[in-house]
Amino acid sequence: MSFTYLKKMPTPEEIKEMLPVPEKVQELKKKRDQEVADIITGKDDRFLCIIGPCSADNEDAVCEYINKLSRVADDIKDKVLVVPRIYTNKPRTTGSGYKGIASQPDPNEAPDMLAGLIAMRKMHIRAMEESELTAADEMLYPENWGYVDDLLSYVAIGARSVEDQHHRLTVSGFDVASGMKNPTSGDFSVMLNSVYAAQHPHHFTFSGYEVKTSGNPLAHTILRGAVSKHGNSTQNYHYEDLIRLHNMYEEMDLVNPACIIDANHSNSNKQFKEQIRIVKEVMHNRKHSDDIKKLVKGVMIESYLVEGCQPISDHQTYGQSITDACLGWEDTRHLLYTIAERN
Repeated sequence: MSFTYLKKMPTPEEIKEMLPVPEKVQELKKKRDQEVADIITGKDDRFLCIIGPCSADNEDAVCEYINKLSRVADDIKDKVLVVPRIYTNKPRTTGSGYKGIASQPDPNEAPDMLAGLIAMRKMHIRAMEESELTAADEMLYPENWGYVDDLLSYVAIGARSVEDQHHRLTVSGFDVASGMKNPTSGDFSVMLNSVYAAQHPHHFTFSGYEVKTSGNPLAHTILRGAVSKHGNSTQNYHYEDLIRLHNMYEEMDLVNPACIIDANHSNSNKQFKEQIRIVKEVMHNRKHSDDIKKLVKGVMIESYLVEGCQPISDHQTYGQSITDACLGWEDTRHLLYTIAERN
């Protein structure tokens, strides 16, 4: 019942010096950050599609997927801004299981945090250089921000983290669009309080320092469905849910009202193929209501090269998820073109 200190981790500055982001990619990130920000603030009427594997477990497979994605992204760039998911830390409900490449670069080997940080940065940088797309990740551990702040164009705060004070205050210092998911209970007030906290300045301790933040005006909501007290999934992407969220936004002192619909998790009851239908319903509701069109800025979709999921083993299928089940590539490609047609 104690901590065993295994080794001292390098600082973010040391890791960035070891694996710097090339200058050309730095300029790409600035451009992409602004494009995402313009969609969240309503200056750009394109639709945001945050899409990719549930967990980025294999550099070659992830980069192959994102290179495919970039070709479709270029085709639909006038209507849709594609942001690939490169999720390198995975929350685990019970604390056990694969926690992402940043902790465990080889799913069949023991955790190695230093090797994980290196693997994570190498994958992000390679993906950016090859695809000219910058990515999204979940900020599961707030103090990891310094290791990835030069890589990400979008950050998500998960359903189990959104009520946590440390996450809320840390997001208030981020300089990119940051989505706060509804908690697993589904309570919209908790989610909106989290957005309020993230949008305002704070004074707290962070990574061994006393800090103050300016507030993040790009903090917004993500609807991911909920779990009832009986353990059943309940959805919150329907028309009535979106109107209720719109009305609650109007009652609060929040800038840039915006929402992203997570088409998987409890919204799909983890039935990955349902993501296709859910996204189509979201697009229909945006056509039907101007208020919903102004509020709903995009969707999140879990997708990989091969549909479904698999257990971790020594003979894994290349490009198939080892966490939640994902859409396969052909379904993904068709869905992206459908989104562009309906925006």
